[in-house]
Amino acid sequence: MSEQTEEKMSDATKLMWAVIGVFVIGFVVVAVSKQESPQQVEAQSMLRNYVAIQQMANQKCPAAILKETGEEVFFPAEDPQTDKETYITLKWKGEKKFKEASCTLHGSLGGISELVIDGKTIIKKQI
Repeated sequence: MSEQTEEKMSDATKLMWAVIGVFVIGFVVVAVSKQESPQQVEAQSMLRNYVAIQQMANQKCPAAILKETGEEVFFPAEDPQTDKETYITLKWKGEKKFKEASCTLHGSLGGISELVIDGKTIIKKQI
């Protein structure tokens, strides 16, 4: 019976070392993956900023157009004009109460810097 006990302890010891090995490998993988170059950090930061500006524009611009015209808009009619760092301009086509609207949002202002509906400037803020 002592041989069985030694064999079981040996298996238990092997299992313990295997678990410890998995944890060590996991920590090494996480440590290596967190080492990013300054260029990667900068690119990720720029992407997050662009996404934030785009989300803000998609929330604030339709609300401002609805407030001014009484018509709700959902999707921009054209691809956005943007430098992908500081501003984004979205354009919508109206169906009933206006023909077209253009809304520019600058991240530094934290809101709409220009709103033009059917050629009439509703909002114009200097940066």
